[in-house]
Amino acid sequence: MLPKFSLILPDLLLLFVLYFFCFRKRWRRLGTSAYFYRSLLYLYFACVLLFTLMPILKMLPQVGKHPYNGMNLIPFLDYKMGRRYAEQELFCNVLMLIPFGVLLPLVTRRRFFGTVFSSFLLSLSIELLQPLLHGANRTSDVTDLITNTLGGFLGYLLYLILLPLTRRLTRALDRKRT
Repeated sequence: MLPKFSLILPDLLLLFVLYFFCFRKRWRRLGTSAYFYRSLLYLYFACVLLFTLMPILKMLPQVGKHPYNGMNLIPFLDYKMGRRYAEQELFCNVLMLIPFGVLLPLVTRRRFFGTVFSSFLLSLSIELLQPLLHGANRTSDVTDLITNTLGGFLGYLLYLILLPLTRRLTRALDRKRT
């Protein structure tokens, strides 16, 4: 569920400023395809932040003022208990990191293990930050870590399938610049 727009507006403005004044100019020097893929990855990260951690700036003063709920370490507990929306949550968590598994190798040239490990680290970061920023409103779950990492794995497989297409796109974008 998305937070109210007024709560996330400062976060969105900060992301906009960072992109336009820090990254955009630097990435453009790398070539059209590098700029395109990095911008897509940045937009992807902004969307992930929107759905998982925002509002961040509003919550920063609250860090440490509420108890930290530990991570649920029983895999697929919600699903096993037949909780409402458990299957939907599993699907969404896998789906969330598929774009990361596709885009990361395009930007960094990471191979399979690097991409899957980076997916694991991204998911772990989100899971550890959610209760820190949002207290009892958000919890961490090992199931999310597993399903997000699976999404990164599936994204890398999709990257391999799309590799001929992305190579053509890369050549076309870079030819357009010259």
